[in-house]
Amino acid sequence: MAWHLNHNKREMPWKGEKDPYKIWLSEIILQQTRVDQGLKYYNSFIENFPLVEMLALASDNDVFKLWEGLGYYSRCKNLLASARHIAFECNGLFPDNYQEIIKLKGVGPYTAAAIASFAFDLPYAVTDGNVLRVLARYYAISTPIDTPEGKDYFSALAQMLLDKTAPALYNQAIMDFGATVCKPKLPLCDICVLQNNCAALKKKTVNALPVKAGKLVKKRRFFYYVVAEYDNEIYIRKRMEKDIWENLWEFILTEEPMKTDMEIFLKSEIFLSMISTKCKIENISGYFKQHLTHQTIETVFIHILLKKPLKNRNFSAVNKNGLEKFAFPRTIRNYIEVYLE
Repeated sequence: MAWHLNHNKREMPWKGEKDPYKIWLSEIILQQTRVDQGLKYYNSFIENFPLVEMLALASDNDVFKLWEGLGYYSRCKNLLASARHIAFECNGLFPDNYQEIIKLKGVGPYTAAAIASFAFDLPYAVTDGNVLRVLARYYAISTPIDTPEGKDYFSALAQMLLDKTAPALYNQAIMDFGATVCKPKLPLCDICVLQNNCAALKKKTVNALPVKAGKLVKKRRFFYYVVAEYDNEIYIRKRMEKDIWENLWEFILTEEPMKTDMEIFLKSEIFLSMISTKCKIENISGYFKQHLTHQTIETVFIHILLKKPLKNRNFSAVNKNGLEKFAFPRTIRNYIEVYLE
Protein backbone atom coordinates (compact mmCIF):
# COMPACT_ATOMS: atom_id res chain seq x y z
CA MET A 1 0.00 0.00 0.00
CA ALA A 2 2.96 2.31 0.66
CA TRP A 3 4.29 1.49 -2.83
CA HIS A 4 0.85 2.28 -4.26
CA LEU A 5 0.63 5.66 -2.55
CA ASN A 6 4.20 6.74 -3.29
CA HIS A 7 5.30 5.03 -6.51
CA ASN A 8 2.33 3.68 -8.47
CA LYS A 9 2.04 5.61 -11.74
CA ARG A 10 -0.60 3.41 -13.38
CA GLU A 11 -3.43 5.67 -14.56
CA MET A 12 -6.92 4.50 -15.53
CA PRO A 13 -10.12 6.61 -15.66
CA TRP A 14 -11.99 4.36 -13.21
CA LYS A 15 -9.29 4.35 -10.51
CA GLY A 16 -10.59 6.02 -7.38
CA GLU A 17 -14.10 5.91 -8.83
CA LYS A 18 -16.90 5.46 -6.28
CA ASP A 19 -19.88 5.26 -8.66
CA PRO A 20 -20.81 1.53 -8.63
CA TYR A 21 -22.26 1.79 -12.15
CA LYS A 22 -18.96 2.99 -13.62
CA ILE A 23 -16.95 0.44 -11.61
CA TRP A 24 -19.25 -2.37 -12.72
CA LEU A 25 -19.05 -1.23 -16.35
CA SER A 26 -15.24 -1.14 -16.27
CA GLU A 27 -15.02 -4.57 -14.64
CA ILE A 28 -17.36 -6.20 -17.19
CA ILE A 29 -15.45 -4.64 -20.10
CA LEU A 30 -12.11 -5.78 -18.65
CA GLN A 31 -13.20 -9.40 -18.25
CA GLN A 32 -11.05 -11.26 -20.81
CA THR A 33 -9.85 -7.91 -22.19
CA ARG A 34 -6.61 -5.95 -21.82
CA VAL A 35 -6.85 -2.47 -20.29
CA ASP A 36 -5.43 -0.76 -23.40
CA GLN A 37 -8.08 -2.43 -25.56
CA GLY A 38 -10.98 -1.90 -23.17
CA LEU A 39 -10.28 1.77 -22.42
CA LYS A 40 -11.89 3.21 -25.56
CA TYR A 41 -14.97 1.00 -25.07
CA TYR A 42 -15.33 2.18 -21.47
CA ASN A 43 -15.11 5.81 -22.56
CA SER A 44 -17.66 5.25 -25.35
CA PHE A 45 -20.14 3.61 -22.98
CA ILE A 46 -19.79 6.38 -20.39
CA GLU A 47 -20.20 9.01 -23.11
CA ASN A 48 -23.30 7.35 -24.60
CA PHE A 49 -24.82 5.99 -21.38
CA PRO A 50 -23.62 8.07 -18.40
CA LEU A 51 -26.41 6.62 -16.21
CA VAL A 52 -27.50 3.00 -15.77
CA GLU A 53 -31.07 4.03 -16.67
CA MET A 54 -29.87 5.27 -20.07
CA LEU A 55 -28.13 1.96 -20.75
CA ALA A 56 -31.28 0.08 -19.69
CA LEU A 57 -33.45 2.07 -22.11
CA ALA A 58 -31.11 1.66 -25.08
CA SER A 59 -31.97 -0.77 -27.88
CA ASP A 60 -30.14 -4.09 -28.00
CA ASN A 61 -28.72 -3.26 -31.42
CA ASP A 62 -27.30 0.10 -30.29
CA VAL A 63 -25.56 -1.49 -27.31
CA PHE A 64 -24.20 -4.45 -29.27
CA LYS A 65 -22.99 -2.05 -31.97
CA LEU A 66 -21.05 -0.10 -29.33
CA TRP A 67 -19.62 -3.41 -28.04
CA GLU A 68 -18.63 -4.56 -31.56
CA GLY A 69 -15.06 -5.85 -31.74
CA LEU A 70 -14.69 -6.37 -27.99
CA GLY A 71 -15.64 -10.05 -28.18
CA TYR A 72 -17.19 -12.39 -25.60
CA TYR A 73 -20.62 -11.03 -26.48
CA SER A 74 -22.39 -12.86 -23.66
CA ARG A 75 -20.86 -10.12 -21.47
CA CYS A 76 -22.83 -7.52 -23.41
CA LYS A 77 -26.02 -9.54 -23.17
CA ASN A 78 -25.59 -9.87 -19.40
CA LEU A 79 -24.68 -6.19 -19.12
CA LEU A 80 -28.01 -5.21 -20.68
CA ALA A 81 -29.99 -7.66 -18.56
CA SER A 82 -28.39 -6.39 -15.34
CA ALA A 83 -28.80 -2.73 -16.32
CA ARG A 84 -32.52 -3.31 -16.89
CA HIS A 85 -32.81 -5.19 -13.61
CA ILE A 86 -31.18 -2.30 -11.72
CA ALA A 87 -33.19 0.37 -13.55
CA PHE A 88 -36.63 -1.23 -13.50
CA GLU A 89 -36.60 -3.56 -10.49
CA CYS A 90 -34.23 -1.71 -8.14
CA ASN A 91 -35.50 1.81 -8.95
CA GLY A 92 -32.14 2.68 -10.47
CA LEU A 93 -30.28 1.98 -7.23
CA PHE A 94 -27.19 -0.20 -7.66
CA PRO A 95 -27.04 -3.04 -5.05
CA ASP A 96 -24.83 -1.97 -2.15
CA ASN A 97 -23.89 -5.34 -0.66
CA TYR A 98 -21.88 -8.30 -1.93
CA GLN A 99 -24.75 -10.81 -1.71
CA GLU A 100 -26.97 -8.73 -4.02
CA ILE A 101 -24.17 -7.61 -6.34
CA ILE A 102 -23.14 -11.20 -7.11
CA LYS A 103 -26.72 -12.01 -8.15
CA LEU A 104 -26.40 -9.68 -11.15
CA LYS A 105 -26.02 -11.52 -14.46
CA GLY A 106 -22.42 -11.75 -15.59
CA VAL A 107 -21.03 -10.92 -12.14
CA GLY A 108 -18.84 -13.55 -10.47
CA PRO A 109 -16.92 -13.52 -7.18
CA TYR A 110 -14.05 -11.39 -8.49
CA THR A 111 -16.27 -8.71 -10.07
CA ALA A 112 -18.57 -8.64 -7.04
CA ALA A 113 -15.57 -8.19 -4.74
CA ALA A 114 -14.21 -5.39 -6.90
CA ILE A 115 -17.52 -3.49 -6.93
CA ALA A 116 -18.15 -4.09 -3.21
CA SER A 117 -14.70 -2.90 -2.17
CA PHE A 118 -14.15 -0.03 -4.61
CA ALA A 119 -17.67 1.44 -4.50
CA PHE A 120 -18.70 0.68 -0.93
CA ASP A 121 -15.39 -0.04 0.86
CA LEU A 122 -16.61 -3.47 1.93
CA PRO A 123 -13.98 -6.04 3.04
CA TYR A 124 -13.82 -8.36 0.02
CA ALA A 125 -10.50 -9.31 -1.59
CA VAL A 126 -10.18 -9.29 -5.38
CA THR A 127 -8.42 -12.21 -7.05
CA ASP A 128 -7.70 -11.30 -10.65
CA GLY A 129 -4.72 -12.68 -12.55
CA ASN A 130 -2.41 -9.97 -11.21
CA VAL A 131 -3.27 -10.75 -7.59
CA LEU A 132 -2.92 -14.51 -8.09
CA ARG A 133 0.52 -14.01 -9.63
CA VAL A 134 1.75 -11.85 -6.72
CA LEU A 135 0.52 -14.33 -4.11
CA ALA A 136 1.83 -17.41 -5.94
CA ARG A 137 5.30 -15.88 -6.24
CA TYR A 138 5.53 -14.21 -2.83
CA TYR A 139 4.68 -17.47 -1.06
CA ALA A 140 6.12 -19.80 -3.77
CA ILE A 141 2.80 -21.66 -4.09
CA SER A 142 2.82 -24.37 -6.75
CA THR A 143 -0.89 -25.22 -6.48
CA PRO A 144 -2.41 -24.56 -9.94
CA ILE A 145 -4.48 -21.37 -9.94
CA ASP A 146 -7.02 -22.73 -12.45
CA THR A 147 -8.24 -25.77 -10.48
CA PRO A 148 -11.15 -25.74 -7.99
CA GLU A 149 -8.68 -26.49 -5.18
CA GLY A 150 -6.39 -23.67 -6.30
CA LYS A 151 -9.22 -21.15 -6.65
CA ASP A 152 -10.46 -21.90 -3.13
CA TYR A 153 -6.95 -21.77 -1.67
CA PHE A 154 -5.97 -18.45 -3.26
CA SER A 155 -9.35 -16.86 -2.49
CA ALA A 156 -8.99 -17.76 1.18
CA LEU A 157 -5.39 -16.50 1.25
CA ALA A 158 -6.31 -13.21 -0.44
CA GLN A 159 -9.17 -12.67 2.00
CA MET A 160 -6.90 -13.40 4.97
CA LEU A 161 -4.29 -10.87 3.78
CA LEU A 162 -6.82 -8.13 2.95
CA ASP A 163 -6.51 -4.91 4.92
CA LYS A 164 -10.06 -4.81 6.28
CA THR A 165 -9.71 -1.15 7.26
CA ALA A 166 -8.89 -0.01 3.70
CA PRO A 167 -10.01 -2.74 1.29
CA ALA A 168 -10.34 -0.49 -1.77
CA LEU A 169 -6.84 0.91 -1.34
CA TYR A 170 -5.33 -2.53 -0.69
CA ASN A 171 -7.11 -4.20 -3.63
CA GLN A 172 -6.04 -1.47 -6.05
CA ALA A 173 -2.47 -1.63 -4.73
CA ILE A 174 -1.98 -5.37 -5.18
CA MET A 175 -3.69 -5.41 -8.60
CA ASP A 176 -1.50 -2.58 -9.90
CA PHE A 177 1.60 -4.11 -8.30
CA GLY A 178 0.99 -7.32 -10.24
CA ALA A 179 0.35 -5.41 -13.46
CA THR A 180 3.41 -3.16 -13.32
CA VAL A 181 6.07 -4.82 -11.12
CA CYS A 182 5.29 -8.51 -10.65
CA LYS A 183 4.52 -8.84 -14.37
CA PRO A 184 3.91 -12.16 -16.17
CA LYS A 185 7.10 -11.72 -18.20
CA LEU A 186 10.23 -9.81 -17.21
CA PRO A 187 9.08 -8.96 -13.67
CA LEU A 188 10.97 -6.08 -12.05
CA CYS A 189 12.46 -8.11 -9.20
CA ASP A 190 15.51 -5.82 -8.89
CA ILE A 191 13.38 -2.87 -7.77
CA CYS A 192 10.57 -4.83 -6.09
CA VAL A 193 9.71 -3.58 -2.60
CA LEU A 194 8.79 -7.15 -1.59
CA GLN A 195 12.04 -8.77 -2.78
CA ASN A 196 13.46 -9.42 0.72
CA ASN A 197 10.59 -11.75 1.63
CA CYS A 198 9.65 -13.16 -1.79
CA ALA A 199 9.95 -16.96 -1.55
CA ALA A 200 9.97 -17.48 -5.33
CA LEU A 201 12.85 -15.02 -5.75
CA LYS A 202 14.88 -16.88 -3.11
CA LYS A 203 14.13 -20.22 -4.77
CA LYS A 204 14.71 -18.80 -8.29
CA THR A 205 11.24 -19.96 -9.39
CA VAL A 206 9.71 -16.56 -10.23
CA ASN A 207 9.26 -17.33 -13.94
CA ALA A 208 7.73 -20.74 -13.18
CA LEU A 209 4.88 -19.24 -11.15
CA PRO A 210 1.94 -19.15 -11.04
CA VAL A 211 1.23 -22.72 -12.17
CA LYS A 212 -1.68 -23.59 -14.44
CA ALA A 213 -3.11 -27.10 -14.64
CA GLY A 214 -2.96 -27.49 -18.38
CA LYS A 215 -3.19 -25.73 -21.70
CA LEU A 216 -6.54 -25.44 -23.42
CA VAL A 217 -6.91 -27.42 -26.65
CA LYS A 218 -8.77 -25.21 -29.10
CA LYS A 219 -11.42 -26.53 -31.43
CA ARG A 220 -11.25 -25.46 -35.10
CA ARG A 221 -14.44 -24.48 -36.89
CA PHE A 222 -14.86 -23.68 -40.58
CA PHE A 223 -17.47 -21.10 -41.60
CA TYR A 224 -18.46 -20.46 -45.20
CA TYR A 225 -20.46 -17.26 -45.61
CA VAL A 226 -22.41 -16.47 -48.75
CA VAL A 227 -22.63 -12.72 -49.16
CA ALA A 228 -25.74 -12.62 -51.34
CA GLU A 229 -26.36 -9.28 -53.07
CA TYR A 230 -29.35 -8.16 -55.13
CA ASP A 231 -29.98 -4.62 -56.34
CA ASN A 232 -27.29 -3.21 -53.99
CA GLU A 233 -28.80 -5.00 -50.98
CA ILE A 234 -27.14 -7.70 -48.87
CA TYR A 235 -29.00 -10.45 -47.03
CA ILE A 236 -28.26 -10.72 -43.30
CA ARG A 237 -29.80 -12.28 -40.20
CA LYS A 238 -29.34 -12.10 -36.43
CA ARG A 239 -27.70 -15.11 -34.75
CA MET A 240 -30.12 -16.37 -32.09
CA GLU A 241 -28.59 -19.77 -31.30
CA LYS A 242 -26.84 -20.44 -27.98
CA ASP A 243 -23.44 -20.26 -29.62
CA ILE A 244 -20.68 -17.74 -30.24
CA TRP A 245 -21.75 -14.30 -31.46
CA GLU A 246 -25.32 -14.59 -30.16
CA ASN A 247 -27.37 -11.47 -31.03
CA LEU A 248 -24.87 -10.33 -33.66
CA TRP A 249 -25.63 -10.21 -37.39
CA GLU A 250 -24.22 -12.42 -40.12
CA PHE A 251 -24.58 -13.42 -43.80
CA ILE A 252 -25.90 -16.74 -45.08
CA LEU A 253 -23.82 -19.40 -43.33
CA THR A 254 -22.91 -23.02 -43.67
CA GLU A 255 -20.46 -24.64 -41.28
CA GLU A 256 -18.30 -27.52 -42.48
CA PRO A 257 -16.43 -30.06 -40.31
CA MET A 258 -13.17 -29.42 -42.20
CA LYS A 259 -11.64 -27.15 -44.80
CA THR A 260 -13.55 -27.47 -48.04
CA ASP A 261 -12.37 -27.11 -51.62
CA MET A 262 -14.17 -24.13 -53.15
CA GLU A 263 -14.89 -25.78 -56.51
CA ILE A 264 -16.56 -28.69 -54.75
CA PHE A 265 -18.42 -26.39 -52.34
CA LEU A 266 -19.86 -24.21 -55.13
CA LYS A 267 -21.30 -27.31 -56.84
CA SER A 268 -22.61 -28.86 -53.64
CA GLU A 269 -26.28 -29.27 -52.79
CA ILE A 270 -25.69 -27.22 -49.63
CA PHE A 271 -24.59 -24.16 -51.61
CA LEU A 272 -27.23 -24.53 -54.31
CA SER A 273 -30.04 -25.01 -51.77
CA MET A 274 -28.93 -21.90 -49.87
CA ILE A 275 -29.27 -19.69 -52.93
CA SER A 276 -32.12 -21.31 -54.89
CA THR A 277 -31.66 -18.83 -57.76
CA LYS A 278 -29.14 -18.06 -60.49
CA CYS A 279 -26.19 -15.97 -59.48
CA LYS A 280 -22.82 -14.62 -60.53
CA ILE A 281 -19.81 -15.09 -58.27
CA GLU A 282 -18.28 -11.67 -57.65
CA ASN A 283 -15.31 -12.79 -55.51
CA ILE A 284 -14.15 -15.39 -53.02
CA SER A 285 -12.05 -14.24 -50.08
CA GLY A 286 -9.13 -16.00 -48.52
CA TYR A 287 -9.46 -17.43 -45.02
CA PHE A 288 -10.13 -14.97 -42.21
CA LYS A 289 -9.05 -16.30 -38.80
CA GLN A 290 -10.45 -15.29 -35.43
CA HIS A 291 -9.03 -16.80 -32.25
CA LEU A 292 -11.50 -17.18 -29.38
CA THR A 293 -10.75 -18.65 -25.96
CA HIS A 294 -11.96 -22.17 -26.74
CA GLN A 295 -11.96 -22.22 -30.52
CA THR A 296 -10.51 -20.82 -33.71
CA ILE A 297 -12.93 -19.74 -36.43
CA GLU A 298 -11.65 -19.94 -40.03
CA THR A 299 -13.95 -18.16 -42.43
CA VAL A 300 -14.31 -17.81 -46.20
CA PHE A 301 -16.69 -15.28 -47.78
CA ILE A 302 -18.29 -15.95 -51.16
CA HIS A 303 -19.75 -12.74 -52.60
CA ILE A 304 -22.45 -13.45 -55.18
CA LEU A 305 -24.74 -11.24 -57.30
CA LEU A 306 -28.26 -12.66 -57.52
CA LYS A 307 -30.42 -12.53 -60.64
CA LYS A 308 -33.59 -12.47 -58.50
CA PRO A 309 -34.39 -11.51 -54.90
CA LEU A 310 -33.73 -14.20 -52.33
CA LYS A 311 -36.88 -15.81 -50.97
CA ASN A 312 -35.97 -16.59 -47.39
CA ARG A 313 -37.92 -15.14 -44.48
CA ASN A 314 -35.05 -15.69 -42.06
CA PHE A 315 -32.95 -13.02 -43.79
CA SER A 316 -33.40 -9.27 -44.15
CA ALA A 317 -32.29 -7.34 -47.24
CA VAL A 318 -30.16 -4.37 -46.15
CA ASN A 319 -28.65 -1.65 -48.34
CA LYS A 320 -24.95 -2.28 -48.72
CA ASN A 321 -24.18 1.24 -47.50
CA GLY A 322 -26.19 0.66 -44.33
CA LEU A 323 -24.23 -2.31 -42.99
CA GLU A 324 -22.30 -0.09 -40.57
CA LYS A 325 -25.48 0.29 -38.49
CA PHE A 326 -25.46 -3.40 -37.54
CA ALA A 327 -23.28 -5.17 -34.98
CA PHE A 328 -21.23 -7.91 -36.65
CA PRO A 329 -18.53 -10.26 -35.28
CA ARG A 330 -15.04 -8.90 -35.82
CA THR A 331 -14.31 -11.36 -38.66
CA ILE A 332 -17.33 -10.19 -40.65
CA ARG A 333 -16.61 -6.52 -39.91
CA ASN A 334 -13.05 -7.01 -41.20
CA TYR A 335 -14.40 -8.59 -44.38
CA ILE A 336 -16.87 -5.74 -44.93
CA GLU A 337 -14.11 -3.15 -44.56
CA VAL A 338 -11.77 -4.99 -46.93
CA TYR A 339 -14.18 -6.18 -49.61
CA LEU A 340 -17.52 -4.34 -49.48
CA GLU A 341 -16.58 -0.79 -48.51
